[in-house]
Amino acid sequence: MSVSVLAWSLKQVKLGKRVAIATVISAKGSVPGKPGAKLAVTSDNQNFGTVGGAGLELRIQNNLKRLLNKDSKLSRKEGGSIEIFQLYKDAKGKEVTALDSLCGGQVTVSMEVIEPVPHILIAGGGHVGRCVALVADSLGWDYSIFDVRSEYSNPEKYPFAIDTISASVEDFLNSENNESIQRFSDILLLGHDWSVDQELLLKSLTIRGEQMRPRIGAIGSKSKWKAFKKAAINYGVNEEWFESARCPIGIDIGAETPEEIGLAVCAEILLLEKKS
Repeated sequence: MSVSVLAWSLKQVKLGKRVAIATVISAKGSVPGKPGAKLAVTSDNQNFGTVGGAGLELRIQNNLKRLLNKDSKLSRKEGGSIEIFQLYKDAKGKEVTALDSLCGGQVTVSMEVIEPVPHILIAGGGHVGRCVALVADSLGWDYSIFDVRSEYSNPEKYPFAIDTISASVEDFLNSENNESIQRFSDILLLGHDWSVDQELLLKSLTIRGEQMRPRIGAIGSKSKWKAFKKAAINYGVNEEWFESARCPIGIDIGAETPEEIGLAVCAEILLLEKKS
């Protein structure tokens, strides 16, 4: 059960969800959950596994939800918690949490939140895309490559990418929906052709809708972004959705070379992650 809960949790994290996990780390006496038993709850209220059922499980499930409802910055700073539960309704003492039970046993449970790492869709596998991928590799982040040109999106050129996608924008996005596209933390428009970037921007915004994930950003000038905004309005994109995207991407560090731009872009993503 522990392995299956961990595998399920990692799958949810890969989809961009936060996951809170409870683990029974010790047990005494008559208890429903033995050491190693796990329960996981996601930020969209899915759950998997068990720590024994009954009142203990309900209490722990609620605690996990409270952890997920905390501001993520505070959660990262404070970490998780360890709580001792006494399965006896008349248990006394500040050291334990009494439950309405007659089992008489005691369990110690750890609770923590697993945060997803960024998963960047690098839309454009050229020089800048390559440098973004190199920085992401060094940070342990996930990334996928999209390019309409197969020679710029393939496993040989990007061996550490989660996916290498070479297709038309229409074919790619026809395989996505509001939920699946949220596995990406960011979509970076780094294409060689402005029309490809524009099509991907407008259709991604439409699929994403009101959700703030993935963040969408483009490399380019203010005049290019102004043209994209005009196209978005004509396309029927909600202006608020467009305003949540950004251009130019990257922290202003005076970056000029592809390597410097890749560093500036990833630094901005790191900053946005810390603020979220």
